[in-house]
Amino acid sequence: MKTRKSLYNLLSLLLLASLALAACTPAATQAPAATEAPAMTEAPAATEAPATEAPAADPMADLIAAAQAEGMLTTIALPHDWCNYGEAIETFKSKYGLEVNELNPDAGSGDEIEAIKANKDNPGPQAPDVIDVGFAFGPSSKAEGLIQPYKVSTWDSIPADAKDAEGYWYGDYYGVLSFLVNTDVQPEVPQDWADLLDPKYNGQVALSGDPRTSNQAIQSVFAASLANGGSLDDAQPGLDYFAQMNSAGNLVPLIANNGLVATGETAVRITWDYNALAAVDSFEGNPKAEVVIPASGRFAGVYVQAISAYAPHPNAAKLWMEFLYSDEGQTIWMKGYCHPIREQDMRDRGVIPADLLAKLPDVSGAVFPTVAQLDAAKALITGNWDAAVGANIQAAP
Repeated sequence: MKTRKSLYNLLSLLLLASLALAACTPAATQAPAATEAPAMTEAPAATEAPATEAPAADPMADLIAAAQAEGMLTTIALPHDWCNYGEAIETFKSKYGLEVNELNPDAGSGDEIEAIKANKDNPGPQAPDVIDVGFAFGPSSKAEGLIQPYKVSTWDSIPADAKDAEGYWYGDYYGVLSFLVNTDVQPEVPQDWADLLDPKYNGQVALSGDPRTSNQAIQSVFAASLANGGSLDDAQPGLDYFAQMNSAGNLVPLIANNGLVATGETAVRITWDYNALAAVDSFEGNPKAEVVIPASGRFAGVYVQAISAYAPHPNAAKLWMEFLYSDEGQTIWMKGYCHPIREQDMRDRGVIPADLLAKLPDVSGAVFPTVAQLDAAKALITGNWDAAVGANIQAAP
């Protein structure tokens, strides 16, 4: 890179200059041997100590103090095995001494928005301070006045196309939709979307949410459209595909999670690659499981962070954002197989551990829809799922 090359040249010139200067300096002479000091009859006059620089003030000190005065942060829809949020929450708690009140870990993006709306006038424990929602929910939440602006200190290293210019929302990480397969139950691992329509997968395939409210499920339908004749501007083939899967009896009307995959109740889960890879780690070989990035319809989904406009703990919310968007927070997400939004900046500075980079799967060819495309697909899928597919996807009892 040009910047790095210029820095290298500058350092080289400075090194040469220092060597030249050293060559012109006369050699030091040996100090004479020390002699015994004469006895003193009174103490010498005190000399003034050399001035020292005061330690630099922590620019976060005031925010930390304000957050600690609030004493709590309320989150929503953050499963501990999602993007390594368990470690993120525990690290935040121990680092700042704050309590974290976790609401409904399995909620979808739509549920998070409804939680803000339902608690506008309620500063109690059911009111979320922060949300982590699908990309399309950022602009719509801003338009509805549900979130407030705040620019983190690492703002400039967040790509411009992944953040609101005024700081109302900003991308946090992305993943690619994948298949998590319990191979003890289903040893024939599907490699592409078309495979999931095969009769061998009867009663085995499940989405990770309700397509009427869940961002992950909505985008799963959108991804399927790309593999079945659709495009980023046409998600209808995705609805047709799931209608066919439902008619064939392959679609299980349950919201899949890693526990249901482990028991075999949903042998194939359509989910973000970071959820699937974390699940395989947690299974520790019991059951055996594999993760597949489908050969076609590779779909990348960006999630965004925002602070509720009605946050009962606004300073704790801002501190949470600062933590998540620090190198430490971004690395914690990466340990959960997520691609953090500041990944390129961290790669450029060489601060990502090599073992973490090696663990991330090949997601080449994945597409990133625009906000307009996501909005159009979301409206189509949520508005037509019941009529087109007719499957009432619900959480397991």
